[in-house]
Amino acid sequence: MNGIGRFLIVLGAVLILVGLLMPWLGKLGIGRLPGDIVIQRENFTFYFPITTSILASLLLSLIFWLLQR
Repeated sequence: MNGIGRFLIVLGAVLILVGLLMPWLGKLGIGRLPGDIVIQRENFTFYFPITTSILASLLLSLIFWLLQR
């Protein structure tokens, strides 16, 4: 149970950090990278951030790998 608790605390801290950094990440273009799919119609917008998701996955994998060592 100790491992799960530590994981949840780290995950919560990462989510809080990302939430606090969102205004600055938006200015850097994170979330509107090439490869992200945006379909806009008259009254409908579909946004699927494929590239942003891959980048976030790689970054989180690196962070968790470093914490595990």
